[in-house]
Amino acid sequence: MVRVGIDLGGTNIVAGVVDDSYTILATAKRKTNLPRPAEEIIRDMAELTREAVEKANMTMNEVRYVGVGCPGTCNQDTGIVEYSNNLQFHKVPLRDDLSRLTGKPVYIENDANAAALGEALAGAGKGTNSCVCITLGTGVGSGVVLNGKILTGCTGGAAELGHMVVEDGGALCACGRKGCFETYASATGLIRMAKEAMAQHPESLLHATAAEVGDVNGQTIFRAKEQGDPTAVAVVERYIHYLSVGIANVINCFYPEVVALSGGIANQGEALLAPLREAVAPQVYGNQYLQTHTRILGCTLGYHAGIIGAAMLPTAL
Repeated sequence: MVRVGIDLGGTNIVAGVVDDSYTILATAKRKTNLPRPAEEIIRDMAELTREAVEKANMTMNEVRYVGVGCPGTCNQDTGIVEYSNNLQFHKVPLRDDLSRLTGKPVYIENDANAAALGEALAGAGKGTNSCVCITLGTGVGSGVVLNGKILTGCTGGAAELGHMVVEDGGALCACGRKGCFETYASATGLIRMAKEAMAQHPESLLHATAAEVGDVNGQTIFRAKEQGDPTAVAVVERYIHYLSVGIANVINCFYPEVVALSGGIANQGEALLAPLREAVAPQVYGNQYLQTHTRILGCTLGYHAGIIGAAMLPTAL
């Protein structure tokens, strides 16, 4: 028997057939084509489920259940997506509607939590019981897996780590607070800090590396830093400082075996991770006395994490 995991995103919907060893046997993909009614999106999810199963040369009789990673707040008790800004979902009975169309039990969870579970089971956190995944993208997404279970809290919306404050009175966040982790540790935050520095330093190589691709991004910033540009070095050091503060807070709260980073900035690999580990260590409570230390790693599964995690949701809820 297999299960189907669905990664429901703002751009694409991807369904994958997953076996007991967390191997994806086949996938099917369509554009989400927003905005459109939830009913149409759910119908596409059901059709993609069958398409993926057919590609795997299997039948729906061999599928145990369907799991869905969905942006927004998902209520596991009712199977309702309470709210998803990206999808324009409000009180959508995703579980029941998809179950009716597929004839299978359906489980739903926030997409970041599903991806964290995937990494915990089959990626950077494989073989551990606790793993925190943080995505450094336009914002900061996160999921916490403790003792093999997703941390959801009483509302299903726990582990919004991007909205802990790391700079009191700092930059305004989209959530309305000031100084959130997201405003400093996201790719957006890094780019903002770089542009602020560029305005003060017209001589910086940051201008030249940005001109090569038409705009500032994480790669252009790190490239200028690698070339020894003092302004870029200062920007990256500032960015790593704020990232380290947030990750140290996460470790002090949860002491996971692994903190795994994903997203474009995390693709810098050891150029980011090595100085980050050095910056985090002295901020961890009792660090010098601990026998076991949290490992800070890059995620390994890419978009497969969301599919695998969604497929394995019943094991972690």
